[in-house]
Amino acid sequence: MSTLSSVAVVKGPAETGFSPEPLARYLDAHLPGRWCDLELRRFVGGQSNPTYLLAADKRKVVLRKQPEGRLLPSAHALDREFRVMQALGTTDVPVPKMIHFCSDLNVIGTLFYLMEHVSGRVFKDPLLESLPRAERGALYDAMNASLAKLHGVDYAACGLADYGRPGNYFARQIERWTRQYRDSETGTIAAMDELMRHLPQLVPADDRSSIVHGDFRLENLIFHETEPVVLAILDWELSTVGHPLADLAYNCFAYHLPRRAFGGFADISLEETGIPSEEDYIEAYFSRTGIRPLAPWGFYIAFALFRLAAILQGILHRALDGNASSPDALEHGNLAGLCAEAGLAALDTSPGGRK
Repeated sequence: MSTLSSVAVVKGPAETGFSPEPLARYLDAHLPGRWCDLELRRFVGGQSNPTYLLAADKRKVVLRKQPEGRLLPSAHALDREFRVMQALGTTDVPVPKMIHFCSDLNVIGTLFYLMEHVSGRVFKDPLLESLPRAERGALYDAMNASLAKLHGVDYAACGLADYGRPGNYFARQIERWTRQYRDSETGTIAAMDELMRHLPQLVPADDRSSIVHGDFRLENLIFHETEPVVLAILDWELSTVGHPLADLAYNCFAYHLPRRAFGGFADISLEETGIPSEEDYIEAYFSRTGIRPLAPWGFYIAFALFRLAAILQGILHRALDGNASSPDALEHGNLAGLCAEAGLAALDTSPGGRK
């Protein structure tokens, strides 16, 4: 489907949280063309930073902003999103072209940036049921190749040497997301308590570093309208310098969740779907990159699902506070426990298991 099929028309502050008139004046002053007859369409979906398609005078750009209300420390880092995509625009990693960053809170009340609109297909269902079986594997291979391409970037050479701290990634991330989870905790999730207790003891001694996307999954990619080609990787809010296998494991979480949780396929057989098995998918990545895990694969999956559960807990907290970015935030946030349980199961079925 086209990206335009996943937007809803919005017209004023009641629907956007900001007035379009000051924005139109700002665009007139900073972008080519005239923007006085500005039309806004909000992209449906996404749980973090609200995103809009802006159209006027046959021009289109995409605006991405912070949500309203109280924000957790280090969350919704639009400046980092803008910076990493601008830097990667000099490489062969597919990203939208960055147009403008605005730190003036008087325009729409929050930070925002503008980027080019990339037309193509966005798929929300990891099973790709809307496509013929024969096309699904090629799209998964294209996704795999684009992730491998990202992890092969010399991030220092493209100006991102200080984008994050290299080394000790898993230990630092476990500490960070434990803190974020505790800050947004709304109730006890026993599986999360277990993961937070055991994951720090299982961290491998591996300081490999690359740019990691942090939320690399099918829904955050724009594919060519007819070909299995990734045109753009979106939603870089969680990107940093980190361990590439954290990205790969997160990319594989659908293999460990049921259909009711983000369209996962842990409770169905993949043999007739055209979707590669998890083993085949990760082997394709290993072949492309030459990277191999130093810990059992179950550790990386457990880490990815622990981190996802912490993210979902933050979404639930924002939903209960009334400043969620998506109408289904409450539903998604309530999946934190299920993700934590799946992560614990991955750990328990892995060699070594819990210590």
